[in-house]
Amino acid sequence: MPSVPKFTHLDAQGHAQMVDVSDKAVTVREARAEAIVRMLPSTLERLIAGDMPKGDVFAVARIAGICAAKRTHDLIPLCHALALSAVEVELAACANDAVRIRTRCKLNGRTGVEMEALTAASVAALTLYDMCKAVDRGMCIEHIRLIEKSGGASGHFLADDTDVAATLRPTT
Repeated sequence: MPSVPKFTHLDAQGHAQMVDVSDKAVTVREARAEAIVRMLPSTLERLIAGDMPKGDVFAVARIAGICAAKRTHDLIPLCHALALSAVEVELAACANDAVRIRTRCKLNGRTGVEMEALTAASVAALTLYDMCKAVDRGMCIEHIRLIEKSGGASGHFLADDTDVAATLRPTT
């Protein structure tokens, strides 16, 4: 049988499998992700005013993101079911007709939470779109990305924040 790296999604025959993490050390693992939803200025004004036909968009998107993080293993093949110790989803209106969604997932475990943070950001963005589409079908979801990861053998990752940060300003 050919040699297979210890932590891989491929078995000795090259077939997809869930990684066996039982030999990994339990450590504190945390990941942060973000997504940007761009929209018409009038849509952002209505969001800020709380004047959307489907109600409190930010509250529903926040809950959707939290629920999605907890169900990532049902959505992304080969992800482990994780007992997350914390999930945060923050939505902020920005002055250039966008909403920035930032998420944070944390646990003490043997595998990272990057996919959970990214899933939370993605689903929160999709929920925001769904709740606003009657007003603005031209919204654009963009820049879904990991912005920071810590814990585990691969160490710390911090994204270069200059590309997106330069285009977004919080509303005053």
